[in-house]
Amino acid sequence: MKVEIKVPSVGESINEATISAILKDSGSYVNMDDEILEMETDKVNQAVYAPESGVLTLTVKVDDVVKIGQVIGSIDTDAKPPAGVEAPQPEKKEPEKKEEAPVSEPTKIEAPPTTAAPSGGEARKSEDQYLAELQQKKEAPTPSPVEKKPSAPSGDRETRIRMTKLRKLVARRLLEAKNETAMLTTFNEVDMSAIIELRSAEKEKFEKRHGVRLGFMSFFVKACCEALKEFPAINGYIDGEEIVYRNYFDIGVAVGTEKGLMVPVLRDVDQMSFADVEKKIKEYADKARSGKISVDDLQGGGFTISNGGVYGSLLSTPILNPPQSGILGMHAIVKRPIAVNDEVVIRPMMYLALSYDHRIVDGKDSIQFLVHLKNNLEDPRRFLLDLGI
Repeated sequence: MKVEIKVPSVGESINEATISAILKDSGSYVNMDDEILEMETDKVNQAVYAPESGVLTLTVKVDDVVKIGQVIGSIDTDAKPPAGVEAPQPEKKEPEKKEEAPVSEPTKIEAPPTTAAPSGGEARKSEDQYLAELQQKKEAPTPSPVEKKPSAPSGDRETRIRMTKLRKLVARRLLEAKNETAMLTTFNEVDMSAIIELRSAEKEKFEKRHGVRLGFMSFFVKACCEALKEFPAINGYIDGEEIVYRNYFDIGVAVGTEKGLMVPVLRDVDQMSFADVEKKIKEYADKARSGKISVDDLQGGGFTISNGGVYGSLLSTPILNPPQSGILGMHAIVKRPIAVNDEVVIRPMMYLALSYDHRIVDGKDSIQFLVHLKNNLEDPRRFLLDLGI
């Protein structure tokens, strides 16, 4: 029986995709749920999986543009695998008991090599078969040109690679932010001592109870939520000749991947606990880096947090993510001398940067937003601190 392979839906606003990589060739035997190819849209990459086990036939090639729902191949479930290729078994193997004898037998031959054939011909035969199968397993599908790191052959002074749709989208949106908003940035700094002490004291209990680590990001997400309540313009946007104020708090958290920057959105942050925030961030990060994040995960958002500090950035100017009117840039935590009660002390300090659209956000509001954020972070008791411990 032949089972059709169709282009899956990748989001309501996506009608087509580009084939970016063929992971399994036509004529090869695939197991159910094997990745057979990758598609690329202007928002996310999406893997296509084998719907059944059998011999694969594909009717598309790399760079073909396909429509959602289009038939791009089939699986022949009755066909036998090509000669010399063993059909994958769906996990009915005994747990290594049957293989113990042939695998371990060659290791018992302790005699030094001589011109005579070693005893145990069956063991030698099993070893050769094992090596052949191992070599066969090592053969991996050719990686997509998009994923290859640009490496110049000797003698070449330039290397060209095709831009991904995601990279082109990011480039376009950066220009839109620059050309269509009145973007300014204001700066402040925060003493991270209180958060570091609280995190150190509670992180083991937190992880034991919730199964996820207590990071810095949940403090910033919750503190930003409280600040957005006080300064609603930063959670608003311009629509034509109207200003729209959001009465909900959806915050995007920028995640860097090999294929570009993605900003999955935490929904209704005001109703989330610290544990909810940390779990969702981890889920999004895992999905983004494995290429399984969906368009729905990335859509919307009223405010964004970007943490350049994880890469060592000391200070930067984050760029707006239109139509949002504000983005917070976090930076590296560095021990620096500061004045406290007229004494010079060493404290772990972080620079904060708030970029905002000056068409909707006044300079006074942007400054006070950062001051409010700073005060909350330096004394977490000032805002709702539900660690769920």
